[in-house]
Amino acid sequence: MKYQKQEIEEIYNLPITTLIYRAQETHHRHQDPSGVQTCALKSIKTGSCPEDCKYCPQSAHYNTFVESERLLDIESILDDARQAAREGASRFCMGAAWKCVPKGEPFEKVLKTTSEVRNLGMEVCCTLGSMTKDQASRLKEAGCTVYNHNLDTSRDFYGEIITTRSYDERLETIQNAREAGLEICSGGILGMGEEVSDRLEMLRELANMNPQPESVPINSLVPVEGTPMADNEKVDGIEFVRIIATTRILMPKAMVRLSAGRTEMSDELQTLCFLAGANSIFLGDRLLTTENPQSTEDLALLKKLGLHLLDPEKARTIHRSSDVESKELASIEA
Repeated sequence: MKYQKQEIEEIYNLPITTLIYRAQETHHRHQDPSGVQTCALKSIKTGSCPEDCKYCPQSAHYNTFVESERLLDIESILDDARQAAREGASRFCMGAAWKCVPKGEPFEKVLKTTSEVRNLGMEVCCTLGSMTKDQASRLKEAGCTVYNHNLDTSRDFYGEIITTRSYDERLETIQNAREAGLEICSGGILGMGEEVSDRLEMLRELANMNPQPESVPINSLVPVEGTPMADNEKVDGIEFVRIIATTRILMPKAMVRLSAGRTEMSDELQTLCFLAGANSIFLGDRLLTTENPQSTEDLALLKKLGLHLLDPEKARTIHRSSDVESKELASIEA
């Protein structure tokens, strides 16, 4: 059975106390309720991207602060991976500003880097753009654990933010990664001018995937001067928490990642997000090209809240556990 639009709207619009209670109930039933998965994200090839995503400072279509960089050398990437591991990250994510995964030497270099990072004992996530089935298989063989490819928003609103890649192309890449045996990390961005209905439709698309994504990053737009969204208003905090809670209820076994925009969030708002079911963050002061809280700040907050770093094997156990019909947890009692 698949989720319908009305069902998700009913969940989202519950009184906030009930909504968070339901999210907590789901979280405790399917997850380590005090565990937080920590990841690090590194831009291994920056800028000059041919895509026209209106939120992105790496797009070649806009004049932003981002300076283009070629694909980094392997040892430089490994230095960052080792540092991330020392700071507590269990997963190292590598992002490259490409429309499509390239052929030839650049891809061979990514494969070698993936193997080297995996040899450090870390999980490896890649986000490299559109990807063929063969490329997905080779990434898997090299040791890649997860492929990130965000839907960003609803199908209806998608054309308002991106014209250089279709929604179906994104879904095809996700399917290619899934068929290769890679875990899926896919979520979206709030604050791009979309309606709440667009956010919920994005969640419906993700929740109706079979299987559901193992990781769902929820980003708050970081407006960047030079992009068409430089003057967008900040997302309402309560609306953000509602989306986190709804995501948790719809996708019980997913790691719900509190992603971009945390530098603008108070400790109290982040705590509400954890209460609503978020259980993963990025460590490190940069997320590709945008700012992120210092690792020391994040670790101090987790300690204050009595939360601990989630062991990677614990996360994998959650994903591999027997499927439970999530809709029973999302049902609305009369």
